[in-house]
Amino acid sequence: MGTVDYAVEMRDITKRFPGVIANDRVNLAVRKGSIHALLGENGAGKSTLMNVLTGLLRPDSGEIRVRGAKAALRSPAVAIALGIGMVHQHFRLVQTFTVAENITLGMPRPRFRLDMAPIEQEVARFSAEYSLAVNPRAKIWQLSVGEQQRVEIIKMLYRGVDVLIMDEPTAVLTPQEVRELFETLRRMTADGKTIIFITHKLDEVMEISDRVTVLRAGRNVFSCDTRDTNPRELASKMVGREIGRAPQRPSVAIGGPVLELHELAALGDRGITVLNGIDLDVRAGEIHGIAGVAGNGQRELAEVITGLRRAASGRVCICGKDMTNSAPRSIIEAGVSHIPEDRLGMGLAPNLDITLNAIMKRYRSGEMSRGPVMDEARARGWTGDLVERFSVKTPNLRTAVRLLSGGNSQRLLLARETSCVHKLAV
Repeated sequence: MGTVDYAVEMRDITKRFPGVIANDRVNLAVRKGSIHALLGENGAGKSTLMNVLTGLLRPDSGEIRVRGAKAALRSPAVAIALGIGMVHQHFRLVQTFTVAENITLGMPRPRFRLDMAPIEQEVARFSAEYSLAVNPRAKIWQLSVGEQQRVEIIKMLYRGVDVLIMDEPTAVLTPQEVRELFETLRRMTADGKTIIFITHKLDEVMEISDRVTVLRAGRNVFSCDTRDTNPRELASKMVGREIGRAPQRPSVAIGGPVLELHELAALGDRGITVLNGIDLDVRAGEIHGIAGVAGNGQRELAEVITGLRRAASGRVCICGKDMTNSAPRSIIEAGVSHIPEDRLGMGLAPNLDITLNAIMKRYRSGEMSRGPVMDEARARGWTGDLVERFSVKTPNLRTAVRLLSGGNSQRLLLARETSCVHKLAV
């Protein structure tokens, strides 16, 4: 196979972890100036393969070629120097730094005197060129998840990458933000850059990609030009069997209100009003969607409901009881579960193991302890059942959550929040 037309090639890549073969002799060839979708179920090995390509992980065997030349990607710095960068599913940003400070962090220049003005101008140039609207002087903690993703893209562009890897980039975006992201990616390929788009969403593959590769259980099982396939074929390749019709959603009787918001107002992280006069009723049995472009108050609304942000005025009633500005623990005890957009930053403790994360809302109860001491055997038994029931793929229950794939960490969070007695899930 010729290498002239390929930006990168990965040949027979194998990567093992204790108890898991994450990548098993995987082959991937990505054409220059194309958008190549890497498709697979959660835990299929997509992120691991790209962590190998970006130098975060060393393969146990196999070969990588960059623009036809064999490359030893010993670190992310080597990968960046070769023009390969990645926007991770969980962003690598310093929350207390500004956008411009994060973008220049780790660069060899400037070394002694940090003049932010030219850096901010360069950030503004990339923002305008690729429609990545972001304030260079804003602190990261003040930005929505969608805005933080734009910072990560600009950070890679600032470093001059030619091959940009996007790991599940639409998982935290609204439909409008997805469309804007796709326009940005098309502009980048028009400028000669190459995109590797990691996803498990079939409609996105068909819309944005030129070519698609399917991983299943760590193996490359299918590759073709996107125009030569269809969603049904891709779905069957992902799971290894034919896919039947989606199950019908059962009818549910709608009950009384479980959440009532009256004239709710709240301030954002910058001290500006982001919620103003919100009235909302959510009834038992309903799935109530709240839509909007990132940065328009969705995160703040969820935080006010769950006690993580104070309401400036108005009322929050849960099951008829006024819980305005109650402590998060009181709201949890009232039957409210919370699955935040930032699962590792807020939903889970990434350096703790699976068991400790799973029992985080139960350790005070007698079922997980013997007197003042946690009953480790009981906690691990309960967590094991939870992991099996929600198909969380992990080497063992002592694995740190940060080592799980994005999909498996999401499953763990969902398992914890839905396994407790709850009346409302936010």
